Amino acid sequence: MNYMLITGAASGIGAATARRFAQAGWTLGLLDVNAEALEQLQARLGDKHWIRTCDVTDAESVTRAVADFGAFSGNQLHLLLNCAGILNIGQFEDIAMADHARIIDINVTGLMRVTHEAFPLLKATPGARVINMSSASATYGTPHFASYSASKFAVRGLTEALNIEWQAHDILVQDIMTPFVKTPMVEGQSFRAPVIERLGVRLSAEDLAEEIWKAHQGKEVHHLVGLQFKTLVASNKWLPTALTRSVMGYLSR
Repeated sequence: MNYMLITGAASGIGAATARRFAQAGWTLGLLDVNAEALEQLQARLGDKHWIRTCDVTDAESVTRAVADFGAFSGNQLHLLLNCAGILNIGQFEDIAMADHARIIDINVTGLMRVTHEAFPLLKATPGARVINMSSASATYGTPHFASYSASKFAVRGLTEALNIEWQAHDILVQDIMTPFVKTPMVEGQSFRAPVIERLGVRLSAEDLAEEIWKAHQGKEVHHLVGLQFKTLVASNKWLPTALTRSVMGYLSR
């Protein structure tokens, strides 16, 4: 039996991924701050799957949730998906500092907190994996996404470091680097960033769930999503940084 733990599981990419892995026979642990949405998801997927309300910014909440999941799974965790995250689009100076800090607290510190707590379960499970949700914004800082970009650069760095460190424990750490996805997090923004208007939002949560499924079958550190983004990353290997900056400046006007 394969056990998977998903943060931010109640909606968007987390919920779509839960459905994808449940269809494949995995047993899921689903964490989110939204208790009602979690219950609705469990009702759809079945009672074999475990749910728990959890706030990744609260250390005690995370400690209790991971410990209880371990009791549920027999201390096995084959795949941890760190999907909890928030986004606040706008001019950097127009966004309250508390909101910038909350992005870092959830997207970075919360992710680290869950991963740190889950380590004993991962270590006890042969061939365990961690998949972190990163972003195309982690390749070059994206205007109007400043603190979000910063958070995803941090996720990328953590992923790369742990990918090397945790080889010793037979744990593979990866991330998903994706352009914009049509989720409530993106669709609910009051500020419509020019880069979104120019590039569009072509990916669905279900598309990302399929990409996560592919990633868990591979061994690459960074799983890149979409031909457009893959082409940009490939071009960055030989184009001057100044040109990349110019392209980003054009897309953000």
